[in-house]
Amino acid sequence: MPLPLLRALLCPLLAAVVVGGLAPAAAAHPFGPPSTARVSVEGATVAVAWHAAEDDWVALGQSLGAFEDPSAGAVSVELTGEQKLQRSTAVRDYLLARVAVARDGRRCPGRLEPLERLLADGARFTFECPGPVVDADVTVEALTDLNASYRTVIVADTPATPDRALLTAAHPTERLRFTSSAEGAGALPGGLAGGLAGGLAAAGAAVLGALLWRRRRAGGVRA
Repeated sequence: MPLPLLRALLCPLLAAVVVGGLAPAAAAHPFGPPSTARVSVEGATVAVAWHAAEDDWVALGQSLGAFEDPSAGAVSVELTGEQKLQRSTAVRDYLLARVAVARDGRRCPGRLEPLERLLADGARFTFECPGPVVDADVTVEALTDLNASYRTVIVADTPATPDRALLTAAHPTERLRFTSSAEGAGALPGGLAGGLAGGLAAAGAAVLGALLWRRRRAGGVRA
């Protein structure tokens, strides 16, 4: 087997480009498993990891020019398909434009982490909001411009209501209410706060009782 073909077969993404050619973007697999967006919150920071199927990354890369067109000439096999996605400015710009988080109606500034281990770890975003996040509007519009049948399942890794939701072309945004991030940032949960207050009150009463007892003993000795 020729070495270039062997190297292509080692990466399904590149194999799709070199061996079989790429199907049109609209003929990708929007009816397969949906992409997922895992969301977590810590204080004012929201992290989102967006995972898509391998063939959907192929369709996205093709639509954005991350891969060479086999019909137009030779295709380089020096880089794998995954590496071509990682190095594509168009792919990064697309992802930043189509995944967003807003708080109180205002978008939180976001950054896209390096696309290392893209197929395994997904595209990882970090959004810095102006204050502790309780309610966040999470938007994912990736792939729906290729085919409106694509959808994404949001999964909250930080306790939230709802803890998962389905995003579609017609409904690309879901509001999540996080139940622990804001409390952890500056306040104690109600039960813990109440227990702590009760404990402090009991401790104060014990100290006061000990002081009164000492005064009474001191008075008895002097008599």
